[in-house]
Amino acid sequence: MRLLFLGDMVGRSGRTAVWNRLPGLIRDLGLDFVIVNGENAAGGFGITEEIFLETLEAGADVVTTGNHVWDQREALTYADRQDRFLRPANYPPGTPGRGSNLYIARNGARVLVANVMGRVFMHPDLDDPFSAAETILNACPLGEQADAVVFDFHAEATSEKQCFAHFVDGRASFVVGTHTHVPTADAQILNGGTAYLSDAGMCGDYDSSLGMDKEEPINRFLSRIPKGRFEAASGPATICGVAVEISDRTGLAEKIAPLRLGPRLSEAMPDFWS
Repeated sequence: MRLLFLGDMVGRSGRTAVWNRLPGLIRDLGLDFVIVNGENAAGGFGITEEIFLETLEAGADVVTTGNHVWDQREALTYADRQDRFLRPANYPPGTPGRGSNLYIARNGARVLVANVMGRVFMHPDLDDPFSAAETILNACPLGEQADAVVFDFHAEATSEKQCFAHFVDGRASFVVGTHTHVPTADAQILNGGTAYLSDAGMCGDYDSSLGMDKEEPINRFLSRIPKGRFEAASGPATICGVAVEISDRTGLAEKIAPLRLGPRLSEAMPDFWS
């Protein structure tokens, strides 16, 4: 199975780049399943239902989120009725929406996608992400109810991301980190067969501070006095993500490589699909 994950869409620039490029990527690479993190798609803060639906229309099979999931308050109302919209699974019981779900890929494979959020340097009051993952995997094990299992681990600390990946190694097809908006260079397949990348990066304008117009962040570092709101940078966007080849026989990863398309970073395409 050919799976593509795209990192956090940031603002109009990021989401438009994804919408414009994704249909061609699905066609040219023969993609079976696409996951996009959309938590920064609406001006850098949250995602509206309209943007969510446009992302599906472009070809995404699932949209994951993270700590900005509720920044657009309408998400509280559509989360329950949109089964392709995921919020972190380790939010408290009773939170709207779902943290994981089983989907059917274009090749007929059953793909379990789970969205989990880390606690280190983020939200220590959240439920334990490791326990949440254990519950998800016990309910829908790889090789039984699911042909592939993917975790979007939305977290700040690389150590937490790495430990989480080792914790589910051999029981998940792929663990990808999101949230820090900077693509890392550690794409690998762990000893048990789980593909891993610490952070997929963002889909947005890299002439920025994590996708935000850089002037206000610089001002706050220099003066500690806010002059205005953070605004999403509006320059040309670079799409960042990761491609994973998953065995149809075992559900474990066989190949992993970064994908980067755009004007700012060095471009990269998975050569195993060329």
